[in-house]
Amino acid sequence: MPHFQIEYSANIEDVVDIDALCDAIRVSAANVQTFPLAGIRVRAVRVEHFAIADGNPTHGFIDLSIRLREGRPHDVKLDALTVIFSALKNFMAKAMETRSIALSAEMRDIDNVFSAKFGNIRDNMEDIA
Repeated sequence: MPHFQIEYSANIEDVVDIDALCDAIRVSAANVQTFPLAGIRVRAVRVEHFAIADGNPTHGFIDLSIRLREGRPHDVKLDALTVIFSALKNFMAKAMETRSIALSAEMRDIDNVFSAKFGNIRDNMEDIA
């Protein structure tokens, strides 16, 4: 863990490189000590149907959901959220100069009892110098 899910309105793809956004979030998360590198997952889901504020079809959004296993102290989670949300805002700054885009982020804990995990990514990661 953590898992980052980005939902974004389809109408911002002309001003936002979603692949680059995913990588920016991944890099930012990799620099947060509380997040194990092998557990980081970033994915994006395009939302085709949406209505925002006054109904202006040019308004867009990015909603970032961060899920992580429970047990981290409140201040550690708040610091991590601050770092990740800053990375999102910095990445989006240029696009937001010309487009109205709402950004949001939420972090929530996953109950360890109800979260099964299995994988071999750690066995196949390249050593990082």
